[in-house]
Amino acid sequence: MSIKISSQFDAGAIEVVSATSANAIDLNIRKDSHADITQWFYFRLQGAQGEPCTIRFLNAGQAAYPAGWEGYDAMASYDRVNWFRVPTAFDGQVMTITHTPGMDSVYYAYFEPYSWERHLELLDRAQMSEHVRLVDLGSTVDGRDLNMLVIGDPEAKKKVWVIARQHPGETMAEWFVEGMLDALLDPADAFGRQVLKECVMYVVPNMNPDGSFRGNLRTNAAGANLNREWNTPTMERSPEVFLVKNKMKETGCDLFLDVHGDEGLPYVFVAGSGALPTFTAEQAAAEKKFSDDFKIASPDFQDVHGYGESPYTEETITMGSPHITHAFGCLSLTLELPFKDNANDPDAQTGWDGARSARLGAAVLQPILQSLRATK
Repeated sequence: MSIKISSQFDAGAIEVVSATSANAIDLNIRKDSHADITQWFYFRLQGAQGEPCTIRFLNAGQAAYPAGWEGYDAMASYDRVNWFRVPTAFDGQVMTITHTPGMDSVYYAYFEPYSWERHLELLDRAQMSEHVRLVDLGSTVDGRDLNMLVIGDPEAKKKVWVIARQHPGETMAEWFVEGMLDALLDPADAFGRQVLKECVMYVVPNMNPDGSFRGNLRTNAAGANLNREWNTPTMERSPEVFLVKNKMKETGCDLFLDVHGDEGLPYVFVAGSGALPTFTAEQAAAEKKFSDDFKIASPDFQDVHGYGESPYTEETITMGSPHITHAFGCLSLTLELPFKDNANDPDAQTGWDGARSARLGAAVLQPILQSLRATK
């Protein structure tokens, strides 16, 4: 069987330069569909069972975040269910995977994908709960549904918003939301029961359906980075943010979490709104309390490593979490999960993966609950 590389499937993305033999596979990482951003890859290799493969990404050094390849191992799977890490090296220009597939068909990806089909299944499963109402907010640039889950009593005093995958290639964010929803709707989960009693949650598991399906890292089908659209979104360029922001104006917001993935840092951390000129000591204390409570809820969360302080610029107010702090005065955080691993507690087999993201999602209910109680 000859070597074959393909990517014509949900979230698939790669460019084949040459694939004449297993030990000489040369590829380029494909740009986002409508933007000059190169990082996400996801492809299928057939015909190399039992053969030592050398897969070179020739343009890795020109990626959007080349530091993301340092200390990074790519993910692989034979069944798209069980994913594992494979040896990967980066010399500053070319990234190379060395792996001997155990099957005729193997998939390689930047991170464990979260498919559109799984997204729909998550929505369907959630709406079966008596606590959930599925709401269609509108349509994306490509005409896909932008759905939100309303969980709990909409008349509840406290309003919690959680959104994920503004950057579609950061699939760990939707894995996180899946774990959070499963815990929240589990009658045996004590934190889930209490959160449902004390607030209503508005959850958008996938803010960027088009970019997710197209295999983009950061942008939607119009080439917009949604996390730079919050100040002046439009239905033409960023309908996803436009629709969610309008709904938030209707409901109000007392706590906002925007879930992302970070290419470079091998840690779980939050970024707050400290750059805002209007940021108060009370808001700083609320951010610290959330972090302290999250560290207790999950040892995977830490507050030593992160982005650090940054000055206020015009761009600050265009990003989700500082914009929401500015607009609503509430606790608003960007939660970052790693593409690589958690360096404080590494896993050589899987690195950071979907399952670990989901467990972190379940754990977030505790700091959410503590935050709600602190602001009564």
